[in-house]
Amino acid sequence: MAAVPHPGGVPADATPPSRVRPAELALLVSVFVVAACGLLYELAAGALASYLLGDSVLQFSTVIGAYLFAMGIGSWLSRYIERQLVANFLRIELLVGLVGGLLPAALFALYNVAPSSFRFALYGLVLAVGTLVGLEIPLVMRILKRHFSERYALKDLVSQVLTFDYLGALAVSVAFPLVLVPQLGLIRTGAFFGLLNAGVAVWTLWLFRAELRAVGAHLLACALTVAALVAAFAGAERITTWAEDRFYADGVLYSATSPYQRVVVTAGKAGVRLFLNGNLQFHSRDEYRYHEALVHPAMAAHRAPRRVLVLGGGDGLAVREVLKYPAVEQVTLVELDPHMTTLFREQPLLRRLNADALHSPKLRIVNADAFTWLEQDTGVYDVVIVDFPDPTNFAIGKLYTSSFYRLVDHHLAAGGYVTVQTTSPLIARRSFWTVVATLEAVGLSTAPYHVHVPSFGEWGFVLAGRRPWAAPEALPPGLRFLDLAGLPALFQFPPDMARVPAEENRLSNQVLVRQYEQEWGKVHW
Repeated sequence: MAAVPHPGGVPADATPPSRVRPAELALLVSVFVVAACGLLYELAAGALASYLLGDSVLQFSTVIGAYLFAMGIGSWLSRYIERQLVANFLRIELLVGLVGGLLPAALFALYNVAPSSFRFALYGLVLAVGTLVGLEIPLVMRILKRHFSERYALKDLVSQVLTFDYLGALAVSVAFPLVLVPQLGLIRTGAFFGLLNAGVAVWTLWLFRAELRAVGAHLLACALTVAALVAAFAGAERITTWAEDRFYADGVLYSATSPYQRVVVTAGKAGVRLFLNGNLQFHSRDEYRYHEALVHPAMAAHRAPRRVLVLGGGDGLAVREVLKYPAVEQVTLVELDPHMTTLFREQPLLRRLNADALHSPKLRIVNADAFTWLEQDTGVYDVVIVDFPDPTNFAIGKLYTSSFYRLVDHHLAAGGYVTVQTTSPLIARRSFWTVVATLEAVGLSTAPYHVHVPSFGEWGFVLAGRRPWAAPEALPPGLRFLDLAGLPALFQFPPDMARVPAEENRLSNQVLVRQYEQEWGKVHW
């Protein structure tokens, strides 16, 4: 009796062979690799854009959107590839490996050489890689269908391919922030996954060598692609050093990419500077002005602070100032990035800058997100020093919201004070007063003030508490900038920095991030 035809092309009574053929397994595994590599290039582009352009939500959203759009274009274009499916799949794998694998190195170098072209190159490469990745899966499915039609109904084929596709995406999404970037860095990670794409091409070449034309040409293309990616992997440190030497005026003393940011420390004749994601955080020649102003108005006004909380400030410079008060019994430093606290605990030059503050027996270091940590912590503190980077993106902006300040208030002793670094009241005037308004919205009494720091210009702070601030009667000895006579002048604002109407910065709207971007975007140095 003849077998009844099946709509999917497999006889209804057919029993798939139990043994998986090498070529079939290779193609299914290649789907896993292809999916992992494709998502990796998307994550790498988003991370680089976030590091270099700020506003991680905007950058990741636009990169992901452009990438998915390009994948759709690639899937649509795959219908026009009708012949030599294996050869075309091999070529596409080599192109994806080459373009995607070199994407982090190319973008990082371009940003430091021609920053004005960075956005154009970023989205051009994202569209190119996304289109190529969009071609891959349809071709794999057609190759499997053509060569192994007796094993698969259409529904089984789609199920198998998409299962491996999603598993590959899951694997790399977990490994990217936890293993790949911390251990390899972005450039080496990109090159490594480019080599995986090239490996799929080599595997395909070997399995289907009998039906391919011009095997020698394919072999040469594979060899050249692998050589380029190996060179990029081996030379990642040189590429980074070359690009950063061009970007930073002084020699790079230390650089690393953590899961949270790009950390660069430079050293030159003028002193030591710290950059996070390309933004200057301090210069050793005048950081004392910033940190004395940040810490002492609150600490001295309290008179006898015993428990102090420092949020951010993983360089230990604020802790250094806090430890000048003999009454202090415990300092808790909450810093998200363990790279920062480790660097400033171990590097001799940086340890001298913070006077070994991070080795103090009074200090407890917690590497955690400050928002989440405050939700769980039960401690009460006499003084809270908030020393976060400026609100350049929504991830940092949440630390300037009324929701966050309510958490801070919950941990503040009845007579305690909190000090917040608050960007420039001259350049970002509305942003500065938005922070003041937000602190007042949670019921705190505020005392805004400003200091001139040569590396930054006019810089602002806000001191807040449940009781009005009163000028201290004494300051600790050995300060280089602050004194009692000059302290009242810091709280006086000239007309060009005077208060302007500002609304509360809520977690639900984050108006501060948009204001900050608008105000600083008008400045061209």
